[in-house]
Amino acid sequence: MISHPPSAWPPFVELPRAAVHGEPPQSPLMSDIETLRFLTPETAKQAIEIAGSPCYAYDLETFKKQATNALAFPNAYGLTVRFAMKSCPNAAILKLFDSMGLHFDCSSIHEVKRAMAAGVPAEKCSLSSQELPEGFEEYVAKGLKVNCCSLLQLEKFCTKCPGKDLGLRFNPGVGSGGTGKTNVGGPSSSFGIWHENSAKCAEMAKAAGCKVVRVHTHIGSGSDPAVWRQTTSISINLCSAFPDVATLNLGGGYKVGRMFNEKGTTLSTDCAVVQEVFSDFAAKDGRKLHLEIEPGTYLSANTGALVCTVHDIVQTGTDQGHTFIKLDSGMTEVLRPSLYGAQHPIIIVPSDPARGSKRKDYVVCGHCCESGDLMTPAPGEPETLAERTLCEAAPGDICVVEGSGAYCSAMATKNYNSFPEAGEVMIAGGKAHLVRKRQNVEDIWANEVALPAGLY
Repeated sequence: MISHPPSAWPPFVELPRAAVHGEPPQSPLMSDIETLRFLTPETAKQAIEIAGSPCYAYDLETFKKQATNALAFPNAYGLTVRFAMKSCPNAAILKLFDSMGLHFDCSSIHEVKRAMAAGVPAEKCSLSSQELPEGFEEYVAKGLKVNCCSLLQLEKFCTKCPGKDLGLRFNPGVGSGGTGKTNVGGPSSSFGIWHENSAKCAEMAKAAGCKVVRVHTHIGSGSDPAVWRQTTSISINLCSAFPDVATLNLGGGYKVGRMFNEKGTTLSTDCAVVQEVFSDFAAKDGRKLHLEIEPGTYLSANTGALVCTVHDIVQTGTDQGHTFIKLDSGMTEVLRPSLYGAQHPIIIVPSDPARGSKRKDYVVCGHCCESGDLMTPAPGEPETLAERTLCEAAPGDICVVEGSGAYCSAMATKNYNSFPEAGEVMIAGGKAHLVRKRQNVEDIWANEVALPAGLY
């Protein structure tokens, strides 16, 4: 069986072997192969025993550590950390962050409802969404904060909530991101109100008796302090047009290194210039702005891993072919490699310890009947096969895909090929605790409704 006729197959490209492998990595972590981070072979096995294979495993202590780091983000006049819950919205995680004093960034009214169902009060939620749905005003009355992301959204807010405070999300005209698919600023992005419309926004809000008390941008700034200074300055200058603004939200986009050779953002040093920019604005304008940030990946990426099983191993020729590991998982759990060419550390936990020191090159692919279900693409090139040097694998071995805490469970193509949604566990105190059951396969079609008999 194939998922598409041959003419529709994506044009996979194979890099020359030297280009794929290059020189042996020099990092001590990768002097041989990647290793497990918070999991052990025992807890990985335990995760499968209680949640099934595949499943997601999260680490409670790493969540706490990352949240503590975020709460120490350099600021001049106060800080609110909002977890971008779209990255990993399990209720156990929401409850943990709520207990630590974090607030929440919601990207749909459904996420607002999900957070509230987990016990988060509406006043700790902020909605910045591509759509402002009917009935949003009911949640505003409960304390929900809304950042209007278009002129139409602002018009709707002013009509439904006259006299209420609001926020405005602006597109400041610049943006950055790991790929074009993750860039949320600049003229090629639909996110936010174009910055040149700020005066019109002020007029619309004033006419409805509404105060603009928050300005929101989301540029994504990586780990270069000079870029942080530039993006923060661009964002804070938008506040000048709104005399009632008391809060500037800089969004998220804090780079996380999943692979050994990827540099991540160190908040305490790379972002220290943010505090200086806020102080400079206060000296010039007289307002001491409160800072909000919305980390998602930073809090959850390396706090989670996909735990799955080697289902099969196949070879294609001897000279130009490959050895493929087929998993009992794939894009149904971790879509990022197929979508972005994203790189995730992959670790084989051999059932026979004698194979622990043996190495072999593999292409790792998923279980979907889909030619794009690839776990080891070339960096940034989802249609290019690349090999990984891994522990010699055999069917039945456990495979751990690290860096799968953010935008994996939340963004999975679950139910493709009718594979059920994977379970989730939290590692705490050296034990795996179930935090989401594996979906019953019958639930996939439970909402389907038959046509009247005469139409068949």
